[in-house]
Amino acid sequence: MKVESRVYPKLRLAVVACVLFFPWQVGADDRPNVILIMADDVSWECFGCYGGEDYETPNINRLAAQGIRFEHCYSTPICTPSRVKIMTGKYGFRNYTHFGYLHPDERTFGHMMQDAGYQTAIAGKWQLNGLYNSLPGNQDSTRPMNAGFHESLLWQVTRGKAGDGGERFWDPPLEHNGNFITKAENAGKYGPDLLTDFVCDFVQRNRDKPFFVYYPMVLVHDPFVPTPDTVGDQAITHALNKAPKGAKARKANFVAMVQYMDKLIGRIADKVDSLGLGEETIILFTADNGTNTSIRSRWNGTEIQGGKAGMKDNGTHVPLVARWKGHTPKGSVLSDLVDFTDFYATLSDVAGRQMSADDPIDGRSFFPQLNGQPGNLREWVLCHYQCYWKKNPGQYARTAQYKLYRDGRYYQIPVDLDESNDLGSAISGEAANVRKELEHLLNQCPPVPPGALDKNTKVRPTYPKTPNLFAQ
Repeated sequence: MKVESRVYPKLRLAVVACVLFFPWQVGADDRPNVILIMADDVSWECFGCYGGEDYETPNINRLAAQGIRFEHCYSTPICTPSRVKIMTGKYGFRNYTHFGYLHPDERTFGHMMQDAGYQTAIAGKWQLNGLYNSLPGNQDSTRPMNAGFHESLLWQVTRGKAGDGGERFWDPPLEHNGNFITKAENAGKYGPDLLTDFVCDFVQRNRDKPFFVYYPMVLVHDPFVPTPDTVGDQAITHALNKAPKGAKARKANFVAMVQYMDKLIGRIADKVDSLGLGEETIILFTADNGTNTSIRSRWNGTEIQGGKAGMKDNGTHVPLVARWKGHTPKGSVLSDLVDFTDFYATLSDVAGRQMSADDPIDGRSFFPQLNGQPGNLREWVLCHYQCYWKKNPGQYARTAQYKLYRDGRYYQIPVDLDESNDLGSAISGEAANVRKELEHLLNQCPPVPPGALDKNTKVRPTYPKTPNLFAQ
């Protein structure tokens, strides 16, 4: 295993000079396919390749062994802010207004890949129509296709959990290319299997074209229920979606769900390889935020509590594994920082296009690293968090070592995961220099609306014209 550490003595926030040619750019005829898989509510402490001890994840481990494991990828603490951020390449202060909502005017990486000539598909969890706030167009079943995807199979587009809607696992109500499939029509079926079948079928049908698949999985969000590997002889009805009583039983189901998720990722990788597309397809695996707070996991000899919805490392630090056979250095472990805003820029490079005025300015491409090259590394990541869902907001900037909150709290995270030792400002050397630069960065950012605001909040400010933070 090759571990590459790229440490800088001082942050450089000035924009890097542009050049006319990048050696990692690709031509139109050799552009790789991309399958971007994002798990729901599970983080680094649950995967063997990251040191997780309670779970068997051989397929994700295999992808890491065949490619790259990034040690420092960062999302936001909860699902919708992360999903809007990764799809649009923008920090939340530019475009985030409601939990469960992606504004239909936003340009996504689906649009970008579609415009570049890719066949595009999305499967899994949508939950972006604005159902929770009854926003205009929340019953528009074509919203996913209008967001840049030729095909879709999704949960929670125009239905929530009530009425003819329901849960995502057993007998799931789904919407296929805008057409509603009822619980009765999916009776006896397991949602994650149906969604993975859709992904594999899309890959099969489009194997001779460049394709982009975005798979925001429904696993492993609660309720923690049996999988096909653990259901035994229980009657399969929609009622099976109710979690059992008792923490031990719920943890056992959670472990089974993580392991079934890994199994499905293995199915997708095997499909790619069986079609001879391993050297033509980038598989990316990440997660939207930290693990459910009710779950405790053994990691590298210690216990980690899930940090979903919180600002600590266990809430925003997520896995990122990338495999592209013949390109990604096998078994490489990189300490390079990756922000969820970076996926849009990375996909743009994959597609061999130049970023334009219509594209976001908040991300940096990590596509060079997928080719074993240094790339244009970022020296900080930023989290701007107000989800309007009764969660405590916050804002921080960090490097791999140091993390500064907008309110002045400052931590050395690798030796203080619980953030119990505030370094304060009476520091010197590297810690002082980094703090000064992070303070400068945060001073360029719009403030986070204060308080644990909810869906009834009237004022939801955005600052789309905030200047490029790399140039500040």
